Amino acid sequence: MVSAEVAAARIAYAASKVTYTVERNAKSVSSYTSEITELYQRKKKNVFDEITEFEILSSKNDPFAKVLSSVAKGSLVSIITPAKYLLSAIPHLYKLANGKSAVVIHAVVERNSANDLGDYTHIMAVRQTGCALITSNGGQDSADTALIAHGLAIRSGIPVVHFFDAATLRVSDDKVESFSKEVIAKFVEEAGIDKYRADSNDGQNVELYLKTIGGTNGQEQPNATDFSELAEQIFTQFKERTGRLHKRVECSGNKNAETIIVSLGSGVRLLRQALKHQPELKIALFNIKLYRPWSDKTFLTEIPRNTKKVAVVEQVSKRTTKWSPLYLDVVSAFENQDLWKHSIPTVISAQYGSLDAHTSVNSIENFIGSLSSATASKVVTIGKETSELSTQATNGHSIHSPPALELAYLKMLEEVFGSRLYIANAMTQLTVGHLGEVKSTPEFGFGVLLSRLQRRAELFDLVSRAVKSTSIPMPEPLHVALTQWLTHKNNANLAKKHGDASIELLLSLYKKNALLGDIYNRRDQFVKPANWLVGSDAWSYDIGNSGVHHVISSGKNINMLIIDSQPYTSRTAADPEKRKKDIGLYAMNYGNVYVASVAVYSSYTQVLHALMEAEDFDGPSIVLAYLPYHDENDSSITVLKETKLAVDTGYWPLYRWNPALEAQGKEPFTLDSERIKQELKSFLDRENYLTQLVKSRPELAATLASSLESDVANRQRTLAKSAYDKLLGGLTGPPLVILYGSDNGNAEGLARRLQKGAKARGVNARCMAMDDYPIEELSTEKNVVVVTSTAGQGEFPQNAREFWKHISSTTDISLGETSYAVFALGDSHYWPRAEDAIYYNKPGKDVDNRLELLGGNRLVPVGLGDDQDPDGYETAFQAWEPELWKALGVELLGTVVEEPKKSDDDLKIKSNYLRGTILEGLEDTSTGALAEQDTKLTKFHGIYQQDDRDLRDERKAQGLEKAYMFMVRVRVPGGVSTPEQWLAMDEIADKHANGTLKITTRQAYQLHGVIKRNLRNTIRDINKCLLDTLAACGDVNRNVMCNPNPQLSQLHAEVNDFARKISDHLSPRTTAYHEIWLEDKVVAGNAVQDYEPLYGPTYLPRKFKIAIAVPPSNDVDVFAHDLGYIAIADKNGKLAGYTVTVGGGMGMTHNNKKTYPRLAEPLCFCTPEQAIDVGEKVMLVQRDFGDRINRKHARLKYTIDDRSLEWFREEVENRLGYKLQPPREFIFDSNADRYGWTKGANDNWNFCMYIENGRVRDEPGAPCKTGLREIAKVHKCDFRLTPNQHLVLGNISPVAKPQIEGLLKEYKLDNLQYTGIRLNSMSCVALPTCGLAMAEAERYLPTLVEKIESIVEDVGLGKDAITIRMTGCPNGCARPYVAEIAFVGKAPGTYNVYLGGGHHGQRLNKLYKESLKESEILKELKPILTRYVKEREDGEKFGDFVIRIGVVKATTAGKNFHA
Repeated sequence: MVSAEVAAARIAYAASKVTYTVERNAKSVSSYTSEITELYQRKKKNVFDEITEFEILSSKNDPFAKVLSSVAKGSLVSIITPAKYLLSAIPHLYKLANGKSAVVIHAVVERNSANDLGDYTHIMAVRQTGCALITSNGGQDSADTALIAHGLAIRSGIPVVHFFDAATLRVSDDKVESFSKEVIAKFVEEAGIDKYRADSNDGQNVELYLKTIGGTNGQEQPNATDFSELAEQIFTQFKERTGRLHKRVECSGNKNAETIIVSLGSGVRLLRQALKHQPELKIALFNIKLYRPWSDKTFLTEIPRNTKKVAVVEQVSKRTTKWSPLYLDVVSAFENQDLWKHSIPTVISAQYGSLDAHTSVNSIENFIGSLSSATASKVVTIGKETSELSTQATNGHSIHSPPALELAYLKMLEEVFGSRLYIANAMTQLTVGHLGEVKSTPEFGFGVLLSRLQRRAELFDLVSRAVKSTSIPMPEPLHVALTQWLTHKNNANLAKKHGDASIELLLSLYKKNALLGDIYNRRDQFVKPANWLVGSDAWSYDIGNSGVHHVISSGKNINMLIIDSQPYTSRTAADPEKRKKDIGLYAMNYGNVYVASVAVYSSYTQVLHALMEAEDFDGPSIVLAYLPYHDENDSSITVLKETKLAVDTGYWPLYRWNPALEAQGKEPFTLDSERIKQELKSFLDRENYLTQLVKSRPELAATLASSLESDVANRQRTLAKSAYDKLLGGLTGPPLVILYGSDNGNAEGLARRLQKGAKARGVNARCMAMDDYPIEELSTEKNVVVVTSTAGQGEFPQNAREFWKHISSTTDISLGETSYAVFALGDSHYWPRAEDAIYYNKPGKDVDNRLELLGGNRLVPVGLGDDQDPDGYETAFQAWEPELWKALGVELLGTVVEEPKKSDDDLKIKSNYLRGTILEGLEDTSTGALAEQDTKLTKFHGIYQQDDRDLRDERKAQGLEKAYMFMVRVRVPGGVSTPEQWLAMDEIADKHANGTLKITTRQAYQLHGVIKRNLRNTIRDINKCLLDTLAACGDVNRNVMCNPNPQLSQLHAEVNDFARKISDHLSPRTTAYHEIWLEDKVVAGNAVQDYEPLYGPTYLPRKFKIAIAVPPSNDVDVFAHDLGYIAIADKNGKLAGYTVTVGGGMGMTHNNKKTYPRLAEPLCFCTPEQAIDVGEKVMLVQRDFGDRINRKHARLKYTIDDRSLEWFREEVENRLGYKLQPPREFIFDSNADRYGWTKGANDNWNFCMYIENGRVRDEPGAPCKTGLREIAKVHKCDFRLTPNQHLVLGNISPVAKPQIEGLLKEYKLDNLQYTGIRLNSMSCVALPTCGLAMAEAERYLPTLVEKIESIVEDVGLGKDAITIRMTGCPNGCARPYVAEIAFVGKAPGTYNVYLGGGHHGQRLNKLYKESLKESEILKELKPILTRYVKEREDGEKFGDFVIRIGVVKATTAGKNFHA
């Protein structure tokens, strides 16, 4: 059997000169591509006796642009594509339809899994492009229709979309007859191929935009009848050639039926079969074969004249409007009184729900049977209603069902203003267009409202007198309440708040004082009223003499809602002697008047927005509201269609004019309807409207002149015109709003790039976080682009969650006028389990689907940025971005020079040696943050900008900015500090930070919670105690690590001294640090020029870390650093020199195998005298050869892997001027701290205490911070920060030891009774302050360790040491990849687990399991720990054990870390 796809492919190849197929993946092609490929490879010729040109196009690369290009060259083109790719092709389809192009598009419709029928959502989305649409139902029907489509295209010169259902690919009882080449050739010839060739070369421009063959719902489309007749000719010719008859509308069943079913597509086969089973029912089935152009005449000609009920059955699963496409077509046809002169039937809307093979027949038969019922539902789902269908806004209407029209706007007024609403001319029964003779006039309402305003003004005067009076015994609370009311009387919320307070306080006083009594008697005026006049379009016939002019010119705070009910289709029937005047333009021209033009059936949100703005405006407001209908019995369909016509044609433009914005430096005019642009331009090109009217109708001059006051200011007209000019000048390209959801800055960065690219193309673009966007304005946007990353398990980033929460639950937003595009950032391998694949780019996919469901028009398919791609998300973005510009129609606006992407080196150069605008940012008190570019520079100064992520959501809900604060890192080379310095840091933490001290994994102090205004004082106080923060972070050499106990031996003392010296030698020399943080005055301009002898103006490509180890202890994890020194002792125990290691580093990115941790390799041996010089040259080679483009590839480890260790050694030697000695041997046995008391070489004592995760603070029962402060006060020991976040009290004399022991015991600091697991555990800070953290670390690790300890106790492991480390992200701050067990955060509560690191830091671990939660972690570890206890060899460490038994493989080098 031949599938529909193969049948279409054969016709397309034979009847075209160029054929394309569209595939998403070139490695997995469809049957139609396979068929054409075979024909092409066999060099089969087409009916033109040529080999058809053939190409497979990628769906990602705008395939229809290639089609357009071929058509422009005069080629006869066909293309076969999945229907879903038609959406992104819409701009091209418009262009093809406008030119003479016989393109045939064979569209394969994907099936809906709920019912195994084709989902025609994408087909319906292109119904208004001007292309013809014809459908087939598989088998012979698809083969026939494919050839007919080519004939139609050639004869008409109009592109034809032939769509068929992929769900009916094979029909077992339908043998497909193949067409001979001669039959196809003859059919093409008869279709007029020669005439088409001549016409296609007559100079028509295919770039002209939009021919309206496709039309709109509810309107007889231009040329539709002609096309329909042409199609009938083609069908006739086809029958003559093949004997098979096809019709534009095919009827089956009882042709005299009173009930009919109208449908199209594959579901027709099921309906036809069901009717055969129920012959007793008088029901006819009409299959729409030729759907576009829609012809009311063709359709109605087939319909029985006695039809009383019509069921429209559609295969559209995602309705984006209230009424679905075919339903509207059918309804509008019956409303065409020129063609349908019989009684209008009831029209029912039906669609397929969930069907399966066992229930589909019964479900359809039940539906057909229900049509005979007099109480048949107007909205029907055939089968089970799916969750998707149940949320859709479906509707069925009897044509005669009257809507509640006249109350729509009044209900909205009540909704917005509630009890504050006062309609001065309200009547008992308000019927728009038939208001009362007197009370409905604007003059009457104006008088009423003036009286009310006067009464409130009197209250204002009374209250003013009262608060100023010194003779009234007024309590202070009442005085405050009344004063606050005076200040906020025009603020609805505050006026009520302070008014209510005043009334309550007046209750006991108003009888004691006449003035207070008068105030109390007018208490109803405390609340700011929402004063409205509601009128009809009758008011606009005589602006000059009517009260409308008096309201406008009064300057009073009065609002007018003027409802215009004239239908668009009857606009020309109005009496020319009673022409309506444009109140909106008149009022705007007058000056200080708020004006809005709205239409509730076009944009509900815009109406609400306008009503609220009008009431807030301090002055007259006019809201022109459109509600078109002929009489009160008009249906909602009529009102909807009339509104759509009026808005789309520009007859009723949507806009808002708010003069109050001008005082704020903003544009007073907002376009809510693109159509108004030309309307306003025409207005500006002529004189004011009333002057023009006088010129054209001189007899009206006297009437107008008598009512217009002479002081209508020219200055106001000038301001209005200026505002319009600015507006029009700024809209040369399509308006675009770009929204982003971003946690780590990548999505925001792409959004900003898009904004710059848009502006370079002349597009008026705005860019903001999704949660910062006023959601109520979404439906007013012309074009929206969303860029969002993926957080956690498919969650939205924090600054996008409120946006998603709103649009995912609302049904009030209609995006019918909005086009959109979405680019998502994610990682396809982030969640490894098959069932977790749904999390990949889920936020982007969700928002894309939701915007479509709300009626948005997709510009391009959702872009899926994948960290697994060669260039990460950039790979997909580079392909997606050009498609976006094409879809927006701005890819050809001249040569666009994209702004080059700024690198960090550009920032460094521009910063003038790390100054930037930091100083200016510190002076800015309007925000707690610094500028983004300055936050990169402050890292060089040892400062990170952060915010409290625990408070983000709450602060956002309160409308506050993030709780910005700063982390300050203090360099302590070798980790040794004095008791005076400890006391100073303790005080600074309490005075300027959050009251805690953090001992870092690199032997530095860290302060958290420093707010911006305290930064300078913090840095100054740090420097006063002879410490500093310069180069504690940034692309420089950072804090140099070393064993923290110089008193252990002479060797340790020499090494510690070397740590300080190399730290000083490699420190930056910029004076910016001193200038910004320590000086009171700054040298202006560039009078002082800095010079960086080692770094230069661009400093290093990335961070550079140095560690110095003294064997046998590797407490510094020397192999985890860029540069390592391993002290080598001579036979006398003195320092002989160092084995130098290079190329270590921990950082990586989840699932990005191009990033990996790496252990340093031995490079050479150097003497103590050579050590600083060698270190300098190692750093300089990295400075000159490190990757400065890709920061993920910029560490020294990648430089060495890219080039080789041998190359690196030679480069260092060339700079040194001498050969380096081979590395010398060394032995490590641990990378842990030595807890408890140890005696040094000088007979003094040292005590190493356990500080959980390095956080020094007081807790109930554990006053750690206080105890250490008291110990420091006795000044009898040093304070030494260890590489594992603990603290050594060093150099304690035997005499002082008892006193220190007493203090340790008093403050419970001598407790070392912990398990080996806890003592060897370490974490980074992570949440809530680290912006990169994906999961908890410092706050969670103690809890997890406690649960692992329970397992250890159960299995009998005792106090054996196992190195455990945890980080909140994969950057590796706690050096997790050398731990025996490591937990690396992937999402909240979820961690990757790594096993097999070397116990003394000599081997990287290996990924064991991904994305485990706590229960899963414990479940996985228990059997391994149990086996460790039972099966380990003597002295065997846990990391070695798991490798030996095969739990994980050994990682032998960084490059095979992911292997």
